[in-house]
Amino acid sequence: MIYRLLVLLVIALPACHREAPVGQNTLVIAMESGPVLLDPRLATDAAASRIGDLLFAGLVQRGDNFSIAPDLAKKWETPDRKTYIFHLRDGVKFHNGKSLTARDVKAEYDFILDPKNKSPLKGTFKAIDKIEAPDELTVIFRLKTPSASFLGNLTVGIVPENTEAATMSPVGAGPFKFVEYDLDEKLVLARYEKFFDDPPKMESIVFRIIPDETVRTLELERGAAHMILNPVTPDLLPRFRKDKRLKVVTSVGTNYSYLGFNLEDRLTKNRAVREAVALAIDREGIIQHILKGLAKPATGPISPAIEFYEGNVAKYDHNTRKAKKILDDAGYTDPDGDGPQMRFTLKYSTSQNELRKRIAEVFQWQLGRAGIGLDIRSYEWGTFYADIKRGNFQLYSLTWVGIVDPDILRYIFHSASTPPDGANRGRYSNKRVDELTDMGDKTFGEERKKVYSEIQKIVADDLPYVSLWYSINVAVMDKRVMGFKLAPDENLKSLRNVWIEK
Repeated sequence: MIYRLLVLLVIALPACHREAPVGQNTLVIAMESGPVLLDPRLATDAAASRIGDLLFAGLVQRGDNFSIAPDLAKKWETPDRKTYIFHLRDGVKFHNGKSLTARDVKAEYDFILDPKNKSPLKGTFKAIDKIEAPDELTVIFRLKTPSASFLGNLTVGIVPENTEAATMSPVGAGPFKFVEYDLDEKLVLARYEKFFDDPPKMESIVFRIIPDETVRTLELERGAAHMILNPVTPDLLPRFRKDKRLKVVTSVGTNYSYLGFNLEDRLTKNRAVREAVALAIDREGIIQHILKGLAKPATGPISPAIEFYEGNVAKYDHNTRKAKKILDDAGYTDPDGDGPQMRFTLKYSTSQNELRKRIAEVFQWQLGRAGIGLDIRSYEWGTFYADIKRGNFQLYSLTWVGIVDPDILRYIFHSASTPPDGANRGRYSNKRVDELTDMGDKTFGEERKKVYSEIQKIVADDLPYVSLWYSINVAVMDKRVMGFKLAPDENLKSLRNVWIEK
């Protein structure tokens, strides 16, 4: 059993003298890694998405229940399913003082659609035929075909016209404005006093970049940080809960963790190998003993929180004996029975996050019981993520954050969605999935649910991913921090309403 072979060591942290925080009007958040990019037209990493919620505003936004609500657009009309007319709020100003106009919105989506810019969002908006700006406050999108996901995808943060690509000094129209970003140290935001909605309560937010969780924890406990967010090692939660100065907040999330395969690799392109890996992994054991119950087994990228979830798909419950038989039948015989030699070895890429490395070691032991070797290679986040996008891997693990619409399946699994045009990093290809993901965005109502149900069933059978778990989100903070709401998709929009009690 897993707990007999893995002694999980709770990090023993020395007690530290508690210092006064930076200031009552500055919120300090310790985070594992900073954004790779701060350009909403090009960024794909989770940190960029979270920070972007504070820096930028889109045409629309998602509400608490994932419903679509006005943002920079105060209202819109859809005279038919191929025409969307947006009316912008009057008087909105970017952080540089420039007034928002329809030209900025048009320029944003023209940039995304221009192939030379290599925006990962290009495929998301492929239904757009043309964009018009008939006056300062009106934007018209004309689509080639109806798109059920189109409106909900217009959450992309708008930047001023002529904004340099991949800028690291972003200008938006969100509740906070950019101050500075030291990639290895901190990212600083300041309250934008002229924000079109109610301005934030805090004067500033400092995101301190601290890769080492032990150091993040120490900074929280001594009062040099007010909050830490996912990932939080579950072993530390009892310690945090005993600290009367702190509070632990949890909520069921939509974040989806998975193992991804390179389907162009000579070993992992074989479905038998992928199924054996899926069967050899004891997800329930990891959830219980490593994650301390802070996750639920996953069946695919679409979580039960989304109305398009399909739970009636192929599942791969832990079964080492069956994994061995599948490999035997596929010709990958064990050279020495249950001895130390492996049938073959897979290279497993992961980041340097301590929890991910511990889970990788569990995978290594579990796969080893089926005769599959695992060569764990951990990299600095930027290097790791760049390798994954290039397809430079055999097996890796990541987490999808913020999935709210089933059209994400086209972005992940359509054969035309390989980077930089999407996130099909494993080069998965299935003609029926291509047809269905194209069809899904053109259908509505119950018919759309049927389409995405079939996609989820096919993908579960094909196994380009091994579904691991849906995370339960965790935040640990100073008890004086008020107004924070932990969102299912981990967005940080509620930081607008946070204040620190004196």
